[in-house]
This record gives sequence, structure tokens and C-alpha cells, in this order.
Amino acid sequence: MNVRPISGASVDAHGRGRTGLLALILGVLLLAVTACGGGGSNSGSGSGDSKGKDSDKAQSKQSEAVVAIAPKDGAKSVDTSGALKISATKGKLTAVEVKDTKGAEISGKITDGGASWTPSTHLAASTKYTVHAVAKDSAGREAAEDSSFTTLTPKNTFIGYFTPEDGSKVGVGMPFSIRFTRGITHPEDVEKAISIKTEPAVDVEGHWFGNDRLDFRPEKYWKSGTKVTVKLNLDGVEGRSDVYGEQVKTVKFTIGRNQVSVVDAKTRKMKVMQDGKVIKTLAVTTGKPGYDTWNGQMVISERLRVTRMNGDTVGYGGEYDIKDVPDAMRLTNSGTFIHGNYWGGDAFGNYNASHGCVGLRDVRGGYDRGLPAAWFFDHSIIGDVVIVKRSNDRTVDPDNGLNGWNMSWEKWKS
Repeated sequence: MNVRPISGASVDAHGRGRTGLLALILGVLLLAVTACGGGGSNSGSGSGDSKGKDSDKAQSKQSEAVVAIAPKDGAKSVDTSGALKISATKGKLTAVEVKDTKGAEISGKITDGGASWTPSTHLAASTKYTVHAVAKDSAGREAAEDSSFTTLTPKNTFIGYFTPEDGSKVGVGMPFSIRFTRGITHPEDVEKAISIKTEPAVDVEGHWFGNDRLDFRPEKYWKSGTKVTVKLNLDGVEGRSDVYGEQVKTVKFTIGRNQVSVVDAKTRKMKVMQDGKVIKTLAVTTGKPGYDTWNGQMVISERLRVTRMNGDTVGYGGEYDIKDVPDAMRLTNSGTFIHGNYWGGDAFGNYNASHGCVGLRDVRGGYDRGLPAAWFFDHSIIGDVVIVKRSNDRTVDPDNGLNGWNMSWEKWKS
């Protein structure tokens, strides 16, 4: 007998109602949605609050300071002066490091209360630099910036030829003199790139003669034994418009014993003094009337055991041409020497017979080292001072040779 199901219900093979099965499925689905969806509004709100707090906490750790570096990262052909600038806003710079590829660091100063950093020197040409700058905000949180750039490669350059040479021992009157291969129109920048340190310490100042020569000296003659170190940092210095230095060199020299010799043109005697004491008196001849020897302090700048003296080279064309002049030492660029004289007869100590030089008795070629000129030559070095007084001529110009001692210290510094 077939049995009909009750209306509104069904029975599966096991006798269970389909309605119960459907209710069971719907219940499982509802539970799954609730578990995945996070439940009601309270549950959802709690999850959102947690994420917001983490975000705020992370945000509070970030510095407000902003570091700016010019030129921009990767820049090429950057100017060697004036282009490098580092600044900080909403904070203060605490550390700045600028280095070239060899690790050499560019010195500089943090200024404006930490708002900016300025290099204390120019940059080298054709050089890549890296920059690392750090700033802190008011809460002490750090911000850092890194950058790199490459400086320009100049088309026109200059160097300086200098005296004395590295490793020299020189007299107490020796300045450090440098002559440039191009006229300088930015003298302050060039002079700033040359530093001089001494042991013991003494104030050394520079003075320009024209636009291509710069000499340095102390107020008074150097003290014996002084060690002088000169650093030429000319690479990248713009000496004139679009003309850059290409020289980096350290020069060291030492000051020897103090020797100053005084020539009296009236008595025709020269007193050779060391440390202020006369060690030798020699008879001399100086410039005859019309060719008088310069007065003033003159520094020995060149020593020649034997040379030729021709009047054509100093504007006295045809007046003399003397070969094998012995024991000659230059006192001026214009041709004044103190030298051995083998043609002067009995002039030494008796009358003035030269064309402006100071002459001492000698033999041709200077082979006899016992004569006055030979003795003086052998006891002199570059940088010794020879002072001429009581001549009928004026005082030698300070730039005529290494003779800046004839200028007052006040004028020298100005």
C-alpha cells in the first residue's frame, strides 16, 4: 500500500524531512558568513580602531625634518664654487659629509643655526663627489639624504711656478713667490687656495705684484730653523673667467742660518754678518757714476758658478760682453748681481767701477777658491740678504727680484 506524504513535507530515503536538511544548510552558511565577516558593528569597529592606532604610531616615528641638496643627484659639469648647497627645513642639520672618490673630505660649516651647510673651500675639477647629510626635527628624529654629482672639466687652465723648491734650505730673507701662467682676475679666490704653516708659528701674509705674481713673507726676516709648509690647492679655482687652476702640491722648506751682508757704497766695504755678528769684511766695487747700484734690501735668488755677462741683456748694448764671470749671484730681475770680478784691477775697496753690480776680487772661471768672491759664494745660499746703503741711486723696487722687504709691513698687507 502506498502512503502519501503529509502536505508541506517530504521524506528522504532515510525518513528525514527535506525541510530539516534545508534548515541545516542555511544554518551552516549563516555561521560561515558570520565567521568570515567579523560579526556585528562592535566587532567591526574594534578591528578598525586597532589598525588606526598602529598607523598613527608608525607615522609618529617619521622625522619632520627635510634635507635638500644642490646640485641635484647625478648632476654633471657642476661649478667648482658656489653650486654646492645643503639646507634643512623643519629641523636642523647635524652632520654633513662630502667626499671625492678617493675618500678626501671637503671641509665646511653648519651655519644659520643648523639651517644650512657651506663648504669652506672650492671643489676640484673633473671630480665626482658624494654627499651624505643628516638633520633632526624638534623631537630628535633623524632624516637623511644622499646624493652625488660631478664637477666641470675646464677648457682653459693655469698653474703657478714657485720658488723656493721643495726640500730647500734657504736664507732668512727668502719669500715664497709664485708666478702664474695666466693673469689672475680673482685674486682673493686664488690666495685663499694657498695655505702656509710655520714651525714655530709666525704670521705670514701675501702680496700681489701685478696680476700674475704673489709673494708671501713674515713681517721680519725668518727665524733660523723655521720650517715652512705651503699647500697649493689650486685645482678647480677659477682664477679668471672660465680659466681654472689644475695644481695640487705641498712644498716644504727650512730656514738656515741667519746671514745678512751690508755693502757700503761709500767705503766700498761689505760686512758679512751671521746672527748679527761680523764674520768677514770684504773689499768691493759698486756702480760707477751714472750706473749706481740700487740701495735697499736684496735677496739672493740665483747662484751661478760661472756665467757670461752681456750688456745687451740689460739695456747696455755694446758696453760689455764678459765671458767666464765667476761666482755670480743674482740680486734683481733687472740684472744686478754680486759676483766675482777678474778685470777690475785695483778698484776693490778704492773706487766704484761697475755698471751697477757689486764686484769682488776673483779670477777668470773662479778656480781659486781662496779669493774673496769665491769665499762669499761658498758661504752664501739662496735667500740670503745683501743690503746696499749710501749709493747715489734710489731704493730698489720691491718687485725687482725677491725684494719685498723694501715695502713696509702695513703696505705689504694692504
